[in-house]
Amino acid sequence: MPSADEDRFAVDVRPLDGATVLTLAGELDHDTAEPLRAALEAARASGGRRLLVDVSELAFCDSTGLNVLLHNRLAARETGGSLELIGLHRPVARMFHVTGADGLFPQHPDVEAALASQQRT
Repeated sequence: MPSADEDRFAVDVRPLDGATVLTLAGELDHDTAEPLRAALEAARASGGRRLLVDVSELAFCDSTGLNVLLHNRLAARETGGSLELIGLHRPVARMFHVTGADGLFPQHPDVEAALASQQRT
């Protein structure tokens, strides 16, 4: 039986065209951040250099969730990789905008656009 936290937040990880796509759904906060932290660390440890974090199904993100993303953005950059956001929308976008973090992450409207942007560079 899933815990209450597992019912509130989920992360799905899949490789796609040379990137690792992490799709987040539900509420990302202090109580639910560990699965995301573990998934991002595992993706980097397995050689994932381009991490595409799809937040289009995320209903809420607090400072803990933002800090997990910021920490992993720096960790990815240290090894020549990137952490990019997909589908940032209200109300989640507000946290990123208020803190200025929205300017730190490359952003894309959807996975297809993110993959296409890599092909152009």
